[in-house]
Amino acid sequence: MSQHNQAEQKVLSAVPETAAPAATPPNRRVLVIAGLIALAALGAGGRMWYRAHHYVETENAYVAGHVHPVSSRISGVVTKVLVEDNQLVKAGDVIAELDPFDQQVKVEQIQAQIASVQQQILQADAQVAQVNAQASAAAAQVAQAQANQLRASQDAERYGQLYTSQMKAVSKAELDAATAARASATADVAARKDSAAAAKAQIGAASASREVLKAQVKVLQVQLKDAQQQLAYNRIIAPVDGRVGKRTLEVGQRVQPGQQLVALVQDNVWVTANFKETQLADMKVGQQVSLTIDALPGKELVGRVDSFSPASGAQFALLPADNATGNFTKIVQRVPVKITFKPEDLKAYEGRLVPGMSAIAEVSIKSAAK
Repeated sequence: MSQHNQAEQKVLSAVPETAAPAATPPNRRVLVIAGLIALAALGAGGRMWYRAHHYVETENAYVAGHVHPVSSRISGVVTKVLVEDNQLVKAGDVIAELDPFDQQVKVEQIQAQIASVQQQILQADAQVAQVNAQASAAAAQVAQAQANQLRASQDAERYGQLYTSQMKAVSKAELDAATAARASATADVAARKDSAAAAKAQIGAASASREVLKAQVKVLQVQLKDAQQQLAYNRIIAPVDGRVGKRTLEVGQRVQPGQQLVALVQDNVWVTANFKETQLADMKVGQQVSLTIDALPGKELVGRVDSFSPASGAQFALLPADNATGNFTKIVQRVPVKITFKPEDLKAYEGRLVPGMSAIAEVSIKSAAK
């Protein structure tokens, strides 16, 4: 062995041998944290499983309500506005008034026409009475003429019996006079009957004229009723109880029929929640719903499923999808579900729950339907 190797061995033998490192026990804190994380994950997973089998939830939900647009039925100029924004009004309250001058003039014109026609009816009644009297006189004259005819006929018959080939008790002139008188009486009867018929025709014509005038009065009365109704339309009335919103009405403004002037919002509101069609399998009318309104943070309201829409939202869209086209892509549809509030919650938050607010609806599908 060389001197160099011997020297190296001496150096190595001089260095003391170190002991092998011992195995360190695991940190207790790390084990505790890991256990807590595992328990939390297990609890979260269990909660998710439980909620998935007992609840369905959507954030696509909004408060809805009855919003009544109030418009004018006639054109006119606004003279008074009797409500303010957000004011509470009752059904029948006057919201505004229009200038009634035009409608008032029309009412007065029709009233004058009715009075004129009624005077004409009085004249027609007098005319009917007159022609009735004339008809009665004509009938009396007919009776008189018939009596004269009977007497002339009897005279002519007697004169005919007294003037024969065997007996000439009267002269031929007297017989001819009696025969002529009979013919004259017969002609007079015919003339009197024609006069009586003419008088009866005048009665019918006068009566028909009077009926036409009466019918005209009825037409004018209907027109008067319509004109009075148009006059009443100058007062714009609240149709329901509610709060005034979207007021676009000012004094001096000219409005047209059908133009929306204000909107009345009723306090009776509900939630329209758009659930996926895959969430509806276990939902039933009457199930309990937990409602969270964004405008009322930290407050959970209680509702119930009231009804389901008869069609999905896509069917009511302005341009519904045409699934018969070649580029069809299946999309999960949403069905609107109406959810009503508990009356106690509606009363407690009256005036704070308004249509359009965002909400979160959570339906307990295991709750009993009522």
